[in-house]
Amino acid sequence: MAPLTRLRSSQPGDVPNALNAEYYAQRATPGGLLISEATQISRQGKGYPAAPGIHSAEQIDGWRLVTQAVHAKGGLIFLQLWHVGRSSHTSLHPETGLPVSASAIRIVDGAKAMTPAFQQVEFETPRALETAELPGIVEDYRRAAVNALAAGFDGVEVHGANGYLLDQFLEDKTNHRTDEYGGSIENRARLLLEVTDAVADVWGKGRVGVRLSPFGTFNDMGDSNPVALFTYVLEQLSTRGIAYAHLVEPRTSGSGGGAPSDDSMPLTSHVFRKAFAGVFISAGGYTAESGNETIAEGFADAIAYGRLFIANPDLVERFRENAELNVPDRSTFYGGTEHGYTDYPALDRVEANA
Repeated sequence: MAPLTRLRSSQPGDVPNALNAEYYAQRATPGGLLISEATQISRQGKGYPAAPGIHSAEQIDGWRLVTQAVHAKGGLIFLQLWHVGRSSHTSLHPETGLPVSASAIRIVDGAKAMTPAFQQVEFETPRALETAELPGIVEDYRRAAVNALAAGFDGVEVHGANGYLLDQFLEDKTNHRTDEYGGSIENRARLLLEVTDAVADVWGKGRVGVRLSPFGTFNDMGDSNPVALFTYVLEQLSTRGIAYAHLVEPRTSGSGGGAPSDDSMPLTSHVFRKAFAGVFISAGGYTAESGNETIAEGFADAIAYGRLFIANPDLVERFRENAELNVPDRSTFYGGTEHGYTDYPALDRVEANA
């Protein structure tokens, strides 16, 4: 299961709860890997109301409910570590001030920020992080990895995709720095690789994945030479021997908001599969058939499913039996209660009502 932002943590405090545990347990299968929703590593890293965190004792305890529920079903679960960078708003973290980024460049593609009351407002111009602050960012990721271990996860995924902080350092549309974290591809990749190394020091390289979106445009992103940039990043991750690389196909925006597919972009899995020596996971708009085809052709080792897993808690069983799939209700994706979250029918309930 791909990481899926659902914005249903308990407030105040962004604490995972029993409803979240039920949601993940519904989707757990023996030996199957769930990747958690994106989870902020610090208050500064928060970008959405009611997104969960992994930087307080209460949050660790809340996530432990989730991991215990998943493990009781025989499943595995990795925590996705997240700092949104400029894709935020001061109202979400007034004590830390303006959102931060690689450079002071505002999101101007028409997207909106969200306030704690789920109101949409214009994005602010972020503050460029000082060079001296970056070791602290790396330490926030390391501490979050320690907390994930305490919460009972089986590993962690570093969120380097979809226009959030690490992606903002990677891509030259958002990184105009002149220090050792800007300019060349090697410099722009530095922060992501430092974070990966810090997290692997906590977990061991075999329990760390990294998610990337080379051709993604969500959050007003872009790069002048994405093939060269992400080939370098994947080669560097290969030398580190991490558990997997998880790449998003350009046919989905990465936002979950129903943006149109972009069939003009090359398939990420076809371009970058050979750049990474380890397990390669591909995500984005797959069906059971296209997923199996991609694996059979050698362009991925595994496929991650997002929206289909939202609507089908028993997606694995439905794929196995070639059963009809529930249709996801987009109006319930973000925020709310159990409706559109834990009340999608499983196959046995469908058959009982037939």
